[in-house]
Amino acid sequence: MSTSPTATPQQVGILVLDDNAQGASAVKQILDSEGWRVRVVSDTKMLLAELKTGEWSLVIANVVLTGVDGHAFVILRELASVSAADGARIRVLYLIPEATSSQYVTHLEAARLPYVLRPYHLHDFLEKVSDLLVEVKAIEGPIRQVRHEFGALRKKKKQAGRNSMFASRDTFSYTDEELAEYEKQEGELSKSRRKPRINLGDPNR
Repeated sequence: MSTSPTATPQQVGILVLDDNAQGASAVKQILDSEGWRVRVVSDTKMLLAELKTGEWSLVIANVVLTGVDGHAFVILRELASVSAADGARIRVLYLIPEATSSQYVTHLEAARLPYVLRPYHLHDFLEKVSDLLVEVKAIEGPIRQVRHEFGALRKKKKQAGRNSMFASRDTFSYTDEELAEYEKQEGELSKSRRKPRINLGDPNR
């Protein structure tokens, strides 16, 4: 059985669909800090155009923009349904604004599509992202820790039952305002010194 080399961080492409400027910017900053290539689009037309390029390993989509019965949702569901054994090349993670969770959670679980509720726990978010990237062999191993430079934003993760993709709400979560503050801190930090990188090779609208 032939194997292809695992992509370097610069080759890992993540496409974010979100029209919430503050939330999308914070998500991009977090993912950029891992060395991944991130592009944000604000509507499904742009999303579908980008998908045709075949450059993306993961799509993070605000479910409010795709709905659960539109063309973009159907396309993403079909892409996400390809198994790893059949050579899956892309995975999908949905963002669900907490105020709309009752509209979408049942549909996404029925479709076996992973999601996070916004505001979300930062550690859980990064772990879900990395788990999905591992599935399509974009990175070698999942992230199981996050850098400790968050300062006031650092919050102790509760020891809950072992995670499924259909995450329950964690008491500790991050609002878009907190993530924006984290983005600001990261920007200031990068001016003074190079941030340490997580070794990827080791085992909210």
